[in-house]
Amino acid sequence: MNIGRIKAIFVTGFKSYLIYIFIFAIVIFAIQVPREKENIEEFSNDNFGLEKTKQDRVALIESGENAVLVRLNLIENAQKSLDISYHSLIEGKSTEILLGSILDAADRGVGVRVLSDGVFHGFTGNLKEALYGLGSHPNIKMRLYEPLKLLLPWNWNNRLHDKIIIADEKLALIGGRNIGDKYFREDVMQDRFVKDRDVIIYKDESLEDPASVIEDMENYYNRIWNHRYTKPAIKKLTSKQKTKGEVFNDNLRHRYMEIKAEHLQDNTETDWYKKTMATESVKFVYNPIGRVNQDPWCLRQLLFLSSRAEESIFIQSPYIIPSRNMKAKFGQYDLDLEKITMLTNSVSSSPNPMGIAGYFNNKKDIIDNGVKLYEYQGPDSIHSKTYIFDDTISVIGSFNLDARSSYINSESMVVISSKEFTRNLKEEIQVELNNSLIVDKDYSYIENEDVEEGHVSTPKKIMIFFLSKLAWFLDYLL
Repeated sequence: MNIGRIKAIFVTGFKSYLIYIFIFAIVIFAIQVPREKENIEEFSNDNFGLEKTKQDRVALIESGENAVLVRLNLIENAQKSLDISYHSLIEGKSTEILLGSILDAADRGVGVRVLSDGVFHGFTGNLKEALYGLGSHPNIKMRLYEPLKLLLPWNWNNRLHDKIIIADEKLALIGGRNIGDKYFREDVMQDRFVKDRDVIIYKDESLEDPASVIEDMENYYNRIWNHRYTKPAIKKLTSKQKTKGEVFNDNLRHRYMEIKAEHLQDNTETDWYKKTMATESVKFVYNPIGRVNQDPWCLRQLLFLSSRAEESIFIQSPYIIPSRNMKAKFGQYDLDLEKITMLTNSVSSSPNPMGIAGYFNNKKDIIDNGVKLYEYQGPDSIHSKTYIFDDTISVIGSFNLDARSSYINSESMVVISSKEFTRNLKEEIQVELNNSLIVDKDYSYIENEDVEEGHVSTPKKIMIFFLSKLAWFLDYLL
């Protein structure tokens, strides 16, 4: 067989593979319609409200510095178990410190499970050796959700997007932050810093009925951990990988002890009862686990709460990209759009070109429907996913207002009924609103002498314009 013939066969095969990818990674998500289904145990129609929820105590974690200290506190003070789930870990000092604290917890006998996304988990480059080191520890188990398989393109899009830590089944942390310096180190990252928020949940065992939403979170974690789509991070280490892992662990222990001695001496056990506030109820909501489009449980919960709001609805999401399927779902609920205030990134503040391009396509409709729209002006960006209904109900978690969070990714959030917590949350959000501009009915900004419009370079404007054309066809994947 001559070289030309081999080349022709290769080209034909490659073209066939691209068509195969196009059909099963892109087209199938456009044509497949999810069937509504109920989780009888935890997601009955009655449970869409707040009638069957738990009265845990909660605290808002707002600043990046507090966010990393709280994570360290949970890990360092765990006695029996740590269940950790994150979409991605980004190499940097914050990640090194947190991995060091996990290794230290395992060394003292805590059983640790670490669950990450199979594509965006971050255990690459130098962190690959962290996978070898932590994965070889007898008290640490590591698994990946939907590892990338080149011949199964229908599993490329359904990603694990949860951000959860559960310690001893008594404390839990949930929010929108991934693990990386850009979420924790505002002084270092500056204009690349990403603003986000978390909620700490404390099981109040002093109550007559100490049933906790943390039990629901633990059940959900176990479902994903044991799911057939979740695989061991490493099946078997080679002798070379074991050696690299041992060296990594030794270096990490030494580095962590240095950092702890210098910066973390006072990170002792916290009286979380005093640090948290009482609630009327806390409810945990999550998306179904599956491939292709799934029944949008998180979206349905938010729409249900919106339909019951009497005075106001507040939505904060880094990307607001209502797809055609989402808009059809909106139509199934009695929504007063003029009650809605939205806060999202501006073109200048957003670090996600495709996400802001998808939003760009919907901005006019949002304004035309009477929504009050704020755009954050930076120089950093917002990544928080926050929803508030009247002055009573707050929702915080990993859910973005887009099709990917609605139908494709694993997502989770907590619905908190508490006027005190909502008041605290609104005060923090006001800080971001004070650095935002309102979009007027003609789609320009209403002038505010206290807020300077963020600069957008000409290349970024051009890129967003062209990406918006592509985003119009692919909004169901954004």
